[in-house]
Amino acid sequence: MISPSNAIQPSQADTPEAALLRFAEDVASSLVKTPRRLPSRYLYDALGSALFEAICQLPWYRVTRAETALLGAHGEAILAACQPLTDIVELGPGNGDKLARLLKARHDDANHLNVHLIDVSLAALSDSALRLGQMPGLQVSRHQATYEVGLAGIKRDSSHPGRMLSLMLGSNLGNFDPIQANRLLCQIHSTLKPDDAFLLGADLVKSEHELQLAYDDPLGVTAAFNYNLLLRINRELGGDFDLDGFTYRAVWNAKSSRMEAHLVSTRTQTVSIPKADLTLTLQDGDTIWTESAYKYSIETVFALLEDAGFTRVQSWVEETAQFALALVRS
Repeated sequence: MISPSNAIQPSQADTPEAALLRFAEDVASSLVKTPRRLPSRYLYDALGSALFEAICQLPWYRVTRAETALLGAHGEAILAACQPLTDIVELGPGNGDKLARLLKARHDDANHLNVHLIDVSLAALSDSALRLGQMPGLQVSRHQATYEVGLAGIKRDSSHPGRMLSLMLGSNLGNFDPIQANRLLCQIHSTLKPDDAFLLGADLVKSEHELQLAYDDPLGVTAAFNYNLLLRINRELGGDFDLDGFTYRAVWNAKSSRMEAHLVSTRTQTVSIPKADLTLTLQDGDTIWTESAYKYSIETVFALLEDAGFTRVQSWVEETAQFALALVRS
């Protein structure tokens, strides 16, 4: 049933041509919406992934440190609730450190685990697979795809007696609006069998001052992370965005309980994106919405999960950073 330990399976990915076509289509359809926007998943090319890893080290962005501390402190309890565990699926694995921290709590290295990593970023998949491939007893498969496509591509024997743990850490769910979040959680639920588990990391509401520092840091790393999306469009789609014509703005939307990241045009300008078959005219002050980061309470986290069909098991909160892990069962 399981291949030898420490095996890393080849990336299951779109062809480069198909991925580029999807990128072009998504850019073309998103930039003509009102308000103009770009899908946040495209922030994570190789440079974007590296910039995000740098953001995670900033003192003002405490999500990663808080979550890592929770996984270290409660890893045994999390894994105990999932036994007999044979399969893991992680959506958005980053560099693999968080899952590695959780799996350090294993006491059964001799029992092999199938680990599926799903991400649109090949750089993130490569880093996480390399990190996890150093741990005993793991067969790691990489799926370069959106979460929805990656989940649909994972085949599992219905007669298989073991349990699966699916994870979505780093507050990644916060990048989805409530309707999209419900749709994704329902799809995750549909991939699980009864008594399988799902672990969600969620950033909680905190003071606006803390949120502004986290999403508009004094070093400008988060701004560079967003500017890089325009560079990616220039490089991959032949765009001619002039970064000097934009400024970065992070806004707390209290009514919607989300941080918003925007690139703001500082002058009237015309942008051409040949491979997206798009010419865009921006006025001074026009914005391109690049990312949302929804913030929750414990109650709203479990409400989202229960609406998708999950049942509550337990939650853990890092009080200083106001970050939570929520464990549920399908």
